[in-house]
Amino acid sequence: MGGHFDIDKLKGKANNLETEINAEGFWNDFDNANKINKEYQHLKKIINNFDTLKEEVDTLNLLASDFSEEEFNKEYTILNNKIMELEKETHLNGEYDNLNCYLEIHPGAGGTESCDWADMLLRMYERFCEKYNYNYEIIYTTPGEEAGIKSALLLIKGDNAYGYLKRESGVHRLVRISPFDANKRRHTSFASITVTPEFNDIPNIEINENDLKIDVYHSSGAGGQSVNTSNSAVRITHLPSKIVVTCQNERSQLKNKEMALKILKNKLYEKSLEEENAKINSLKDNQKNIDFGSQIRSYILEPYKLVKDNRSNFESNEPDKILDGDIYELLDYNLKNIK
Repeated sequence: MGGHFDIDKLKGKANNLETEINAEGFWNDFDNANKINKEYQHLKKIINNFDTLKEEVDTLNLLASDFSEEEFNKEYTILNNKIMELEKETHLNGEYDNLNCYLEIHPGAGGTESCDWADMLLRMYERFCEKYNYNYEIIYTTPGEEAGIKSALLLIKGDNAYGYLKRESGVHRLVRISPFDANKRRHTSFASITVTPEFNDIPNIEINENDLKIDVYHSSGAGGQSVNTSNSAVRITHLPSKIVVTCQNERSQLKNKEMALKILKNKLYEKSLEEENAKINSLKDNQKNIDFGSQIRSYILEPYKLVKDNRSNFESNEPDKILDGDIYELLDYNLKNIK
């Protein structure tokens, strides 16, 4: 177990952080101190869980002769599950893994087919959040001309949201019999996912109002009572960087503008990190063209059923289940098998 978790290395790092925390003047820089203390508490949690689990394993080995085979197997299964959960914690130790995240969806090659595919992916992530107790906000969706969506942005909130979802960034490919083809031919569609952390501590980024192009328009909604008849949706274009941010989830134009500016600052901070030291490059896979040969994962519904991740070789013959939001097993597998 010790070698598996490299517990000595974790304890050494925790001891170094503890020395730093106890140093005089540590809390003078509150933001940095808070970040270091949070990392220390995370390490202590892993170490304490490991020590407790090791005691339980040692006790089971000591008392093994007192158990029947059925009782021993039951206790062994419980401990093994705890070990797997603890192992997962060691994979969620990235600098931003514990943060909330923005998940953005854009259709690629395939026209209406890909817009519909993007909408299917939106539903998949919404269902995942609902099933696994993540809160989410739809910041905006742009409907397609005939079906589906042209784009969407979600803010997903919960423990290690970014850590679990960061490897969803990339091109997703769908193969199916098209519901839009009268001849029932097989079509291939593409959509891209981009996942970025919602940074907690963004430095004071000055935004010149003269650098902003702000458009307001009617929010697109589900219809009925959800229709918003006022010009409350806001689109902000940051002219120097060409970054475009849209928000329509609030009924108030002012609140939508505040949210859009917050997201813009998040994107500008991310961009500044890229430009200064490439620190953020590991947060997103290199963006490729959204078409053949660039996919990270394929969802095949015809002529057979298969979901395959090209990076980890994860496979499932239940694509319908995955598209209904049961992606935890996939995320967990990728967490352990994609570096």
